[in-house]
Amino acid sequence: MASLPWSQQLVEQLADKKATGRYRRQRTRLGEQGVHVVIDGQKRLSFCSNDYLGLASHPALKKAFIDAVEQEGVGAGAAHLLTGHSHYHQKLELALAEFTGQQRVLLFSSGYQANMGIIDGLMTRGDTVIQDKLNHASLLDGSRLSEADLLRYPHANMSLLHKRLDKACTAKNKLIVSDGVFSMDGDIAPLPEIMAQAKQHHAAVLLDEAHALGVLGEHGRGSVEYWNLGQDELPIIMGTFGKAFGTSGAFIAADDEVIETLIQQARSYVYTTAQPAAIAAATLASLTLVEQESWRREKLQSLISQFRAGAKQLGLNLMDSSTAIQPVLIGDDQQAINIGKALEEKGLLVGVIRPPTVPEGSARLRITFSANHTEQQVTQLLDALEVICAD
Repeated sequence: MASLPWSQQLVEQLADKKATGRYRRQRTRLGEQGVHVVIDGQKRLSFCSNDYLGLASHPALKKAFIDAVEQEGVGAGAAHLLTGHSHYHQKLELALAEFTGQQRVLLFSSGYQANMGIIDGLMTRGDTVIQDKLNHASLLDGSRLSEADLLRYPHANMSLLHKRLDKACTAKNKLIVSDGVFSMDGDIAPLPEIMAQAKQHHAAVLLDEAHALGVLGEHGRGSVEYWNLGQDELPIIMGTFGKAFGTSGAFIAADDEVIETLIQQARSYVYTTAQPAAIAAATLASLTLVEQESWRREKLQSLISQFRAGAKQLGLNLMDSSTAIQPVLIGDDQQAINIGKALEEKGLLVGVIRPPTVPEGSARLRITFSANHTEQQVTQLLDALEVICAD
């Protein structure tokens, strides 16, 4: 049995996490991801997945996956730069380049790898990365790995972004990094203002679109479409497939020079096995649905509006979000845990988010919606919150 000489220190740290209500536990799902799930053997109505368009179990994705397994097998068996890059991967990169309006796309096995790879692949000592304080952990880790200077600005504060850019005036290269939709708050980054700052200060922009692609914009093209940006003002895009697309993996969309540089220098691309070809095939099927079935985005927005109206009537402390991520601010860690448990006893599953994932004193219920939810299910959630939060 492997152990550490400082095991007792770990025991004490774990005990402290349990005592403060910040201990994380795995939960086991049986069956498909969806609105109805079986978690730890119990049936629950789920409001805590990122399957925003309800595509994770769609028949078209299953068929594409199975067909590709028959042709390509299960594992990719090698890195993209050896023999792991299948014709399905190639087709997906070309389709995503057209979808995003960019010159080139490069696939990664996960969003975490993509974010670390692009920042580490493009930035180095003497450069400066300027990040929103609420950015995803993978973006911050990418900055640390790159050895570039890291500056952070208060969430969505454009005047202080300007000051950080002024402070970085002697940097060789500057990169502004932001989530498109923030994963714990659900709000949308002020992209036009960020792009204007970048132009003024001769900086580049990297936008993490994990929670925006498929959801925002008439055709699901994310923040760029939502803000109606022109072709001459596009940021570098990181997009994931594990949310609205219903599969797994990620990509970077940019111009030819950026993509070629990442192929040469992004360690998390060069030194890892490619995602299975069947995943790329399923994602191609998903991309078609994302583009063609706009009713999914329309229904999702209708459910969000229904929930927000009902939650305001109940006096819940809703955060300012118009996306599928609807946080209800509780504040106290233990109270948030108790509400989450009470909802689960009523057959409802929501995310309970505490520090260090969010700042101290901002524990919350992270309620997420899918196009597969019904109005009746949203009403069921609101009715349960009314009873529990009134106690």
